[in-house]
Amino acid sequence: MSTGPHEHVASRPTWRCRACGIAWPCSPAKLRLLAEYRENLPGLMVYLVTLREEAAEQLAAACGGEPPTDLHRRFTDWVPARSR
Repeated sequence: MSTGPHEHVASRPTWRCRACGIAWPCSPAKLRLLAEYRENLPGLMVYLVTLREEAAEQLAAACGGEPPTDLHRRFTDWVPARSR
């Protein structure tokens, strides 16, 4: 997958958005993911948990062993519990 400079994707290992520079997933990334997975929220959760674990490893290495404590909220708490 090719990404352009204005796409809201994670820049590893910092886990900041390549487009806006804030902690990923940023609001535009969340909206895109919700649209992509609108028929498969369980699949979105699996994807995000996988990314959360990857981010935890990379951020822990950068922070001296402990990942940030807000990764659960940042990566998964915003996903609706079920489809409408």
